[in-house]
Order: sequence, then C-alpha cells, then structure tokens
Amino acid sequence: MRWRVAIPLLVGAVMAWLPPPAGLGQSAWYYVAVFTAVIIALITEPLPPSAVGLIGVTVAAAAGLPFSDVQRAAPGFRLPAEAVRWALSGFSNATVWLIFAAFVFAMGYEKTGLGRRVALLMVKSLGHRTLGLGYAVALSDVLLAPFTPSNTARSAGTIYPVIRHIPELYGKGTGQPAHAFGTYLMWVAFATTCVSSSMFVTALAPNLLLLDLARTATGVTVSWAAWCIGFLPVGALLVALVPWLTYRLHRPEAGASADVPRWAAAALAEMGPIARKEIGMASLALVSLTLWIVGSAVIDATLVAMLAVSLMLVFGIVTWDDVLANRPAWNVLAWFATLVALADGLNRVGFIAWLGALTAAHLSGHSPAVVMVVLVTMFFVMHYAFAGITAHTTAVAPVFLAAGASIDGMPLQTFVMLLGFSLGIMGVLTPYATGPAPLYYGCGFIAPRTFWRLGFGFGVLFLAALLGIGVPWLRVVS
Repeated sequence: MRWRVAIPLLVGAVMAWLPPPAGLGQSAWYYVAVFTAVIIALITEPLPPSAVGLIGVTVAAAAGLPFSDVQRAAPGFRLPAEAVRWALSGFSNATVWLIFAAFVFAMGYEKTGLGRRVALLMVKSLGHRTLGLGYAVALSDVLLAPFTPSNTARSAGTIYPVIRHIPELYGKGTGQPAHAFGTYLMWVAFATTCVSSSMFVTALAPNLLLLDLARTATGVTVSWAAWCIGFLPVGALLVALVPWLTYRLHRPEAGASADVPRWAAAALAEMGPIARKEIGMASLALVSLTLWIVGSAVIDATLVAMLAVSLMLVFGIVTWDDVLANRPAWNVLAWFATLVALADGLNRVGFIAWLGALTAAHLSGHSPAVVMVVLVTMFFVMHYAFAGITAHTTAVAPVFLAAGASIDGMPLQTFVMLLGFSLGIMGVLTPYATGPAPLYYGCGFIAPRTFWRLGFGFGVLFLAALLGIGVPWLRVVS
C-alpha cells in the first residue's frame, strides 16, 4: 500500500521542484504537478478514485493554483471565493448529472427485471444453435447499451449472470466439454460490450466525459444522434462480425443444443408475465431514446434523463431509498465532478494552449488527415498502460485534444468523434482495460494466453474498422 501512495506523491513533488518549461508560468506548472499526481494515483489506487479526485481538487483549490496570472490580476478577483467556486464547479456540470441520471436509469432495468427478461428472450429465440446464441448475447447487450452508461453494470451485472450457466447446459445437451463452448460465449459477451460501449454516447460514462473535455478545449459539440449515426456503420459491422469471427476462431465441436432455449424458457416462466413496472420502464426507455435522437433542439439530453428518473420515482419503478442506496451512482457523481473540475483547471492555467502550440510546432509539415490518424492510433494503443477507461480519458484526452486543435486544417468534429468512438472499443485490449474485463478474464472459460491473444487481434480489427470505415463515413455525415 505504501508504494501506491509514495509514487504519485514523489512524481508530483519532483515535477513541482523542477523549473517550469519555457512559456508556462510557475503556478501553472505547480497545477500540472498536482494534476499529474492525481492521475498517477488514479492508476496506483491508494484510495478509491472518487476520493483521489476529491483530494486533488481540494489541494489545488487550497493552494490557489487553478488560475492563470491574467485571471489573478483581473479587477475584483478574490482568490478564496473563486477557488471554492472552481472546486465545486464540476457538481454543476450537466454532463456529470446526465451520467448520474443514467446510472439510476440502469438501476431501473435491474430492479424491475426488464434487462434480464430482454436477455432471456433473446436466448430463448436464438439459443438453439451456437452461433445464434452468440448473436442473442450480442443483441441483448446492444439493446441495453443506450440506457446503461456502465458496461460493468450492463455486461457483468446483467448479461453475465444470464449466460454463466449456459456452458454447462450446453455440455450436458451435446456431450461436449463445457470449456470450449464457454470460451466462445464469454468472449462474444466481452467483445460485444466493448463495441456497444462505443455505439451510443450514453453507453459508457467516459464517452460523455470526453465530449465535455472536447467542448472546453475545442468548442466542438456532438449530439446523441450525431454520435450514433457517426459510429453506425462501424458498430453494425463489428456487432455482426464478433460472434461469427469468434465462432470461426473457437468453434465448438457441436453446433446445437436444445437445452439452452428450454432453460431460458423455464427462467422466463419463473419470472412470470411482464409486470406493470417493467412496462413502465420500457415505455420510459423508448420515450427517452426518442427524445435523445430527435428532440435535442427542444430539450437537453440531461433534462430528458432527469425527467425519466423523476417519472421512475413518481410511478414507483424505483424509490428514493433505492436511489440513495445506489452507491455506484453517487460514487461516479463525485468522481466525475472532481475530474471535470481538474481537467478544466488545465485550461484555466493555460496548459492546454501551451501544449497545443508546442504540438503544432512538432507536427507542422504533415497533412491534417495523417496527423489525425496517427493521433487516434496513439490514443488507442496507449490504453495498454491504463487500468480503466476513465483514467485514460482524464489523463490523455486533454493532451490529444490540444494536439489536434493546434493543427491547421484539422477536421475537429471528425477528430473529436474518432477519439470518442475509440474509448469503448479499446476496452477489448487487456484483462484490465475496462470494468467487465477482469470478470471475463477470471471466469474460468478463457485461458489467460487466449485472452491476451484475442485482445490484441480484436483490438487491431476494431481500430482498423474505426479508421478504415469511420473516417470516410464521418467525412460524409459531418
């Protein structure tokens, strides 16, 4: 535990002791040192991430660091009051509350049983054949993705509990060892949730965080519908390809089992007929999805989510005690609010502008298209060094956004969307890359060597699809 604390403190202290680079003020450099220490602490995890963020924003505010020399010299500037206002600014951020509301929304799926019912219906309909079962798992995840901003809750919390006993059932029905079939099914579930996390802006919390960072750094805004349309051809292809390709790579000897649909039918019968609360939850989901797609000019996406949560409370789909007991939702609220404030501080002290100018000097002479592809590829590959997508987004996205914005002729809308789309799919790379990864890595069906090999291969496939299909498609629709 001591090294987890010592490393970020040591790195931060050494950076603060070093002289600031040319073009950056001393207070700005101190702020960058604090920010770097926070990011390293998010990786080493001496404390929960939300606690690390709270400590970091408190230290920066108490030291009066997140303000440029120009801001300090402005008439009427009062450092103590402004520092507190900055420290709490993340809690007034609309994106942070959209993430919180979406977590409560996802709780409604779990509490009413609607998410489990959707998955079981898909398994019952398509599970008589191995390949069909893979598509049932994939489609179940995609159907839940727009309303579940945590792939851990969606895949590990909803999909995995439904499919975890299927390999044994499959083995009993075919006489084949359950392990071979389990490798196929579990990898399909894991790889698909990485794709679905990129398909919708509300399918992964860091997607929303990146868009908020991009709005601050570049002025680019991306609507729910624009995100969905922008990733549509890539996402549709990959969702169709993952079960088939995994089947080709890890094909079980037998291709069918009647026991799996029977088990799903029995589980559905045990759940009973669809309940009133499930109908209410499904109706709210459809209305919210419609407003996110076509109503952005009339009503803000955050307000849509808040209205949905309010109606869930009014109609008793969830209770206020349920909301209070939803620790992941409150935890992510505190975590992302502090991260948004800390990232905003980089812009306030002038670090983003300084980094953009420095990057432009090094990348000048290359075409914007080439630079864009190189930056997106680097952003994707760097995820091998991160345990979690949120930490990667917070640490790396501001740097890459500044780099892209500094290039003359860079199609910023396309660049921001490519960075955002890469967040979900990069989760396939390693056993620690995203929330559900450790669960599938340790489920007992995927050998460690197989997981790393598949992670690399599918990572290459996902990145190639993003650049080979996404770039030309975004040029058409942006």
